[in-house]
Amino acid sequence: MSVERGTGPEIENLLAERRTFPPDPAFAARANATAELYEEAEADYEAFWARQARERLSWFTEPTQTLEWDLPFAKWFTGGQLNVTYNCVDRHVEAGNGDRVAYHWIGEPGETRTLTYADLQRETAKAANALLELGVRTGDRVAIYMPMIPELPIAMLACARIGAPHTVVFGGFSAEALSGRINDCGAKVLITADGGWRRGKKVGLKHHADEAMASAPSIEHSIVVNRLGDDVNMVHGRDRWWHDIVDGQSDDCPPVPVDSEHMLYLLYTSGTTAKPKGILHTSAGYLLGTAFTHWAVFDLKPDDIYWCAADIGWVTGHSYIVYGPLANGATGLLYEGAPDAPTWDRWWEIVEQHKVTILYCAPTAIRAFMKQGEEIPKAHDLSSLRVLGSVGEPINPEAWRWYRDVIGGGTTPVVDTWWQTETGQIMISPLPGVTTTKPGSATFPLPGIDADVVDGDGNSVPKGSGGYLVLKRPWPGMLRGIYGDPERYRETYWSRFEGMYFAGDGAKRDEDGYLWLLGRVDDVMNVAGHRISTTEVESALVDHQSVAEAAVVGKTDPISGQAIFAFVILKAGQEASDHLGVQLREHVAYVIGPIARPKFLMFVPDLPKTRSGKIMRRLLRDIAEGRQLGDVTTLADATVVDTIRENSGKAED
Repeated sequence: MSVERGTGPEIENLLAERRTFPPDPAFAARANATAELYEEAEADYEAFWARQARERLSWFTEPTQTLEWDLPFAKWFTGGQLNVTYNCVDRHVEAGNGDRVAYHWIGEPGETRTLTYADLQRETAKAANALLELGVRTGDRVAIYMPMIPELPIAMLACARIGAPHTVVFGGFSAEALSGRINDCGAKVLITADGGWRRGKKVGLKHHADEAMASAPSIEHSIVVNRLGDDVNMVHGRDRWWHDIVDGQSDDCPPVPVDSEHMLYLLYTSGTTAKPKGILHTSAGYLLGTAFTHWAVFDLKPDDIYWCAADIGWVTGHSYIVYGPLANGATGLLYEGAPDAPTWDRWWEIVEQHKVTILYCAPTAIRAFMKQGEEIPKAHDLSSLRVLGSVGEPINPEAWRWYRDVIGGGTTPVVDTWWQTETGQIMISPLPGVTTTKPGSATFPLPGIDADVVDGDGNSVPKGSGGYLVLKRPWPGMLRGIYGDPERYRETYWSRFEGMYFAGDGAKRDEDGYLWLLGRVDDVMNVAGHRISTTEVESALVDHQSVAEAAVVGKTDPISGQAIFAFVILKAGQEASDHLGVQLREHVAYVIGPIARPKFLMFVPDLPKTRSGKIMRRLLRDIAEGRQLGDVTTLADATVVDTIRENSGKAED
């Protein structure tokens, strides 16, 4: 990570946002969270989390200690024993809520399934018994490589039921990525499917799984869900159809009590230079962190229909589709397909039909909808929505306003959340009904969380300044390490600033103390001695009425060190022109100052993104510099880069 201690200016604070949105009094009157939560947590954060653990989790053995902290290694609720699946499923059935819907599932072709908590209890027990039949025992690792179908959360819960840690690999990843993850953790069984649907096409998975298993000697068996009904290669003695081995099992499988620090799952983050990191999350603290934040940040009520539109293969899906919502007994929605299949109004049809009340999605999806115009969502009744959430990257103010005004009818609170695979739970976010929001700001750390913005020497920056986002004390959902590599964990997250967690994000604190995320520090540009965040320039571009989305990078410049190179996607109906390019550059200079005016600007039809929707600025830097492209295996659409390269000589200068 290219951050030098105590050198040069910190990240510039250029973009000022003065619009504020206080909580609606009627919403505040019945909100779950109150300002007193902050006071309680600040007075004694360990006691605060201990109370949450008593009230939100069901224990087989109560913990004897809230926190053991040997920096950078934490243990939460030691001495306690519980079972995650019991907390997510069985206790709701025992409380008389077996008929409550756990998931409404919608396949991309249009078929639907409804699973109650009683259904989920029965199916997870049967799947757990199937794993036991295949020799999986408590502590054994299980790999999961599946589309967004109900068997995916069932498989995760089945693993947790018997104390077998899982590693879910996103269904869009390659065989090489799958085998690398299997081999790193030594998984014994792979649960997969013949394939799934994406944008009207069948997407096969089993052939990738076969290729991965060929170079993954720890795999003894695989279980295959018959999603597409296509013929696939089944290896005798190794591969079993889900319907053959699961459906006939007993639905009696007692949940195994495990220690609070028992590994629940590994989730791998892609490293650009090193092998992927296996982020390790344990049971009690992680479950508490996700359950509390899901309840507080989304103001969850018993009658809510909650939709997190992420893929379960990412941490957002683990925490806010599976574990947090189910621990709270929520009714969730699972959708298999893409937002534009078969048309751009698919999401809004789903919201209207199922009366969705809470929607949680990524800014990249919001900006994609902005590009299509307001008419599509306005053709649907979205009045059921009462809380809107944003996750995955900083949201620019104009996308925030569009989300609130067009999707939320101008009144629905927007909770812009900051957290990471490593943090496990939301760390910085408004609390609806409590926090006065500003478009584009994640506002303040949640109760119990100590976040700060520091300079290169680790000192807190004054209000109105930018720097590096750090966390200054442990929290329940935090990663417990990198699997098999404690030194890499210490070096990656705890070595930059003494006693503080730093994972590479820049931030600023405005004059009112609000936090603004500025993206990865690696993406900060150095223009004539000014350290300028890509996020702020991109926000200024999207502030223009013609722009749907933008990405900027630094390009080597003999005079200024780096010059700003902007890649711009226009809204539907807008035409690219030299005149508009000049207009956009001047607009940036007007909004945040001449130093941030892009020297180069290119109109593009799309941007290179990962399958989770994050812009790969690394590839844009390669294009801007005319270099050979780096690794493109995680791109959602590799053809996008070729299209941009063909136009790279046409950038306005």
